[in-house]
Amino acid sequence: METVKNLLRPKPNPQQQLREWQRRLRQECRNIERQIRDVQREEKNVQKAIKDAAKRNDMASAKSLAKEIVRSRRAVNRLYENKAQLNSVSMHLGELVATARTVGHLSKSAEVMKLVNNLMKAPEVAATMQEFSKEMTKAGVIEEMVNDAVDTALDSEDIEEEIEEEVDKVLAALAGETASQLPDAVRKERIKQPSTSADVVEEREAVVEGAEDEDLDEIRERLARVRS
Repeated sequence: METVKNLLRPKPNPQQQLREWQRRLRQECRNIERQIRDVQREEKNVQKAIKDAAKRNDMASAKSLAKEIVRSRRAVNRLYENKAQLNSVSMHLGELVATARTVGHLSKSAEVMKLVNNLMKAPEVAATMQEFSKEMTKAGVIEEMVNDAVDTALDSEDIEEEIEEEVDKVLAALAGETASQLPDAVRKERIKQPSTSADVVEEREAVVEGAEDEDLDEIRERLARVRS
């Protein structure tokens, strides 16, 4: 029945089609904004977990969590870039409206084609933009494009060194903040304390490790969910 209704529904004119695309692009931008807020909210929880790990001198866990923050911030930057390009597509579609009023049909746009092609490579909006690409190709706004592979450079090994640098920055900032919150007497007392033997350190780490692994895994999973 729904299919019959779609067949009987009047075909939108060029201006209506363009405005419908713009409406959907605005909705996609709102979805991106919500995803950014979710990632940033979860990042605050991870920062607290890093501080707690640093206080326990559990630098392995702190560094592991700091890497998650780095990846999340990179994902947020990508989301901001995607949003900017979506807004650019909407702006160019608005320009096509004026042209459509004059010539009575949609004209091809090299700018829209380039932007859509770039967005089709972004994992966060790839599926949505593939659908847009099909509709715009059918309407004659862009030419049919080759479906390039989705860009997964965010997780590739060639950025590992850069991630390490960012991790060190995050840890240094958080460690400095944690140290500044300690009273002077406590900081001096920590300096005076004799170093703990290796056997005692290993025993403490073994006790803490089992208790913390589940919490760390849960934090990683939450970050992965809000980034996806």
